[in-house]
Amino acid sequence: MAPSDNRKENCDAGQVEQCLSAMRNQDLKALEELYRRTSASVFGYALSVLKNVQDAEDVMHDLYVLVWSAVWKYSPDGKPMAWIITITRNLCLQKLREYQKRSDIPEEDWETYISGNQNMSAEDKLILAECLRTLSDEERQIVVLHAVAGFKHREIARLLEAPLSTILSRYNRALKKLQKWMEESNEDKRS
Repeated sequence: MAPSDNRKENCDAGQVEQCLSAMRNQDLKALEELYRRTSASVFGYALSVLKNVQDAEDVMHDLYVLVWSAVWKYSPDGKPMAWIITITRNLCLQKLREYQKRSDIPEEDWETYISGNQNMSAEDKLILAECLRTLSDEERQIVVLHAVAGFKHREIARLLEAPLSTILSRYNRALKKLQKWMEESNEDKRS
């Protein structure tokens, strides 16, 4: 299952809420539309936590099955992606508990997946690849939630159950690491 394209259009809260509402009436087309609109963010977040393509795909599959069966539990509040990412997070944590370790994926495997994914922009591919390579687990989750899924820092703080100041600090530290990487990369190109 490859994630969908164009995160800006896809994660429009009103459209995602409409999908969830239609799914309450067993509308399979609404599930397809929900997948199209949210899969890139869900997959990016799951991959940032699990660091394993197959596990991230498993979580993504489980998420949509769970959302389909539990859509009646969602109460429309204008934040459907927070609900979806919270479920994704819980599924990722459950998978990590199953393995009782952090899954490490050989770098060449996730680089191949990222580079071959036609549904991600070049910028998203670069950010995701460098996040997986350079950042700590916490930093990676925050950057992916903010840059790929489009969450605000305050929303990320609630999702990760951390103080806003901690989220901002980790995000800024992660950006500095990525900026340093970009500067070093540019220097290498000039040499």
